[in-house]
Amino acid sequence: MRRSMTVLLAVATTAVLLAGCATGDGDGDVTDDWPALPAAAAFTPAVGVCQAADFADVVTLAAYQPVDCAEPHRVETVHVGAFPAASPAAPAGGSAELRGAFAECDTRATGYVGDDWRAGRLRLSVAVPSGVGWAAGSRWYRCDLSELNTVEAAATVVTRTGSLRDALKGPSPLRLGCQQTRGGEGGAVQALVPVDCATRHDAEFVGVWRAPEGPYPTRQADWLPLYAGCRSALGRFVGVPDDAQLRFRSGVVVRPPGAGRWRVGDRGVRCYLWLSNRTVTGSLNDAGPAGLPVRTR
Repeated sequence: MRRSMTVLLAVATTAVLLAGCATGDGDGDVTDDWPALPAAAAFTPAVGVCQAADFADVVTLAAYQPVDCAEPHRVETVHVGAFPAASPAAPAGGSAELRGAFAECDTRATGYVGDDWRAGRLRLSVAVPSGVGWAAGSRWYRCDLSELNTVEAAATVVTRTGSLRDALKGPSPLRLGCQQTRGGEGGAVQALVPVDCATRHDAEFVGVWRAPEGPYPTRQADWLPLYAGCRSALGRFVGVPDDAQLRFRSGVVVRPPGAGRWRVGDRGVRCYLWLSNRTVTGSLNDAGPAGLPVRTR
C-alpha cells in the first residue's frame, strides 16, 4: 500500500510540473509554441562619448565600445546624422551623399569645439554603419574628432583624456600658433614646427581658407587659388590691405587636406604667414602695416 501511494504521488507531481511548464495551445505540437525571436534592430551611436580604439570608417555593432571621455581615448563623437532611409547602401567615398555628411560634420565639429577645428591639432572623420548594420536599418553617420601630434605630414593620433567640447573657445595647447619653418629644396618650406610665440620664429598660423569645389591641386596652376586665398586670410589676420603689395610683406605657406580627404569633401586649407627674410617674437595678429611692413629687398 505504501509503495502504491508513493507511485501515485510521483505521477501527480510530474503532472503538475508539466502543467506549469506548458505554454502551448493544447494542440499537442510543442514545436510551434516558442515565441518568435525579435527582428534585428538597428542601433545608433551616441554623441559626446569616446572610443579607446582608433577611428574606423566602417563601424560594426561589435566594435562599438564607447567609454567616458574622462578615460584614455583616441576618438570623440561630436555629432550623429542620418542618411535618407530609402538609401539602398552606404554611400561610397567621393559620393555626393558622403560629401554632404562631411559638410554637416564640419559645421557641427566647429560648433562643438568653439572654433574651426582646423585651427587646432585635430582631425575630423566620418564613419558609417557596416553592411550588416545597413541591412538591419541603420542609416546614421558619425562625426568623429581625434587629436593629432602635428598637422604636418606623418601625423599620428594622440591618446588623450577629457572632452574636446569647447576646447578651442579660448587659448588652448591644441591651437595652432607660431611656427618655425624647416627648409627644403629650392628654399621651399618643408615643415612647420610649433614654437612658443615668445621665442624667435618666422611663421604663424593665420586661419583657414575654404577652397571651392573642384579637382585636387596637382599642377602649378591649380595651386594659385590656394595661395591667393591664404594671402587674403593673412591680410585679415595681421590687419593689412589685401592688395598687390601684400606679397611683398610676407610669404605664405598653404597646407590643404590630403587627396583622400579632399575626395570626401574636406576643402579647408590651413594658411600660414612666412617671414622668409627675418624672425620676430610675439604674434602678428592685428599688428597692422607697422608689424608687417613692405619688404624693400
